[in-house]
Amino acid sequence: MRRRRSPLAALWLAAAWALQLLAGAGAANPTWCIVRTGAPVRTVQAALDYACSPAGGADCAPIQPSALCYLPNTLAAHASYAFNSVYQRSHAAPGACDFAGTATVTLTDPSYGSCTFPASPGAAGSPGSATSTSRPPPGNRKPDLGSDDDDSDADEAHVATANAPLMSLALSCFVYLHLRWW
Repeated sequence: MRRRRSPLAALWLAAAWALQLLAGAGAANPTWCIVRTGAPVRTVQAALDYACSPAGGADCAPIQPSALCYLPNTLAAHASYAFNSVYQRSHAAPGACDFAGTATVTLTDPSYGSCTFPASPGAAGSPGSATSTSRPPPGNRKPDLGSDDDDSDADEAHVATANAPLMSLALSCFVYLHLRWW
């Protein structure tokens, strides 16, 4: 004999699906892509050159001399801005913040002073706005991102990111199964 579903069960299921829709509608936390602490300098430089090339597609105009994000004039600051530009333009896709292991995702806004790091694709600027970094960009080929630096085995920092749509889907499935079988 099959159990009849109560109106309460249907209400719980509808509420779970509504939560899933709301969570997927933009309630997720913004994330940024920055240089990983301890990343090898030569590998970061090669990744920055690639990111600022036409193939990489980063908006590197803000990290040019006299631009808003030029200071501090450090490799880590410039690479973080360029990496984040590529990451945001890719809609924060999984794997878009790697750059040969030199980058990591953070939930902490790296913006400072008058330098604002974009947190969405629309704010990420135009690709290839400027391609001049400390070395000429590699053109349309991907750079050799291997490293023979002594610090290439730097510790990896793992950052947990919120994935609200996945969690709400899991909750929805749990509620459905709970109501279906109990």
